[in-house]
Amino acid sequence: MRIVGLTGGIASGKSTVSNLFKVHGIPVVDADLVARDALKKGSGGWRKVVAAFGNEILLDNGEVDRVKLGRIVFSDPEKRQLLNRLLAPFISSGIFWEVFKLWMKGFKVIVLDVPLLFEAKMDGWTKPIIVVWVDPETQLQRLLARDRTSEEDARNRINAQMALDLKRSKADIVIDNTGSLEDLNELFQKVLFQVTKPLTWTEFGLSRQGAFSVLLSVAIGVLICRKFYNDGL
Repeated sequence: MRIVGLTGGIASGKSTVSNLFKVHGIPVVDADLVARDALKKGSGGWRKVVAAFGNEILLDNGEVDRVKLGRIVFSDPEKRQLLNRLLAPFISSGIFWEVFKLWMKGFKVIVLDVPLLFEAKMDGWTKPIIVVWVDPETQLQRLLARDRTSEEDARNRINAQMALDLKRSKADIVIDNTGSLEDLNELFQKVLFQVTKPLTWTEFGLSRQGAFSVLLSVAIGVLICRKFYNDGL
């Protein structure tokens, strides 16, 4: 099984690339969706976050006000690190479970869409690693246009993440998304060809089919050995 790491920065276009994988039949495990589940009312993550940040982060229905929580953690690095530490175990286990379900279904290529892939040390799970990159000014202008927020808030949110230039230096594949959507689609086709090429023997061994092949080979080997042993008696 090939687990592809997909990351980028806020307003870099990572979600667009993630959707392109889905359109082409490649399953995607979205860490943001897993994180939302980890914060659902009554969950273990919800209880830890409410205990740490107080009831003022809750909506009237008891769910976490993600916008309010976001403003708190994006402007305070210590609180952001605290939130990440509280949710990391729940997000990691949630991602593992989603990958396992796709493995059981027999998928050979899976994309992990994780904004904090490097920060959360999940890059060791994935190969290749794809970074969707844009230059800082393009990132800022796209974020301002998308969220209609203040420039200060936008810069706080960008600065809360690892710099895209640093992420790019750690990538196996870089998608430069400073151009048009048509340019992105053209670049994506080349990336799709790379990630869907035949599995290596190691990757095949980690797939469900590979595991079954190994088990079948072992079973056949055991039967042959038993036959030789019985014939010799």
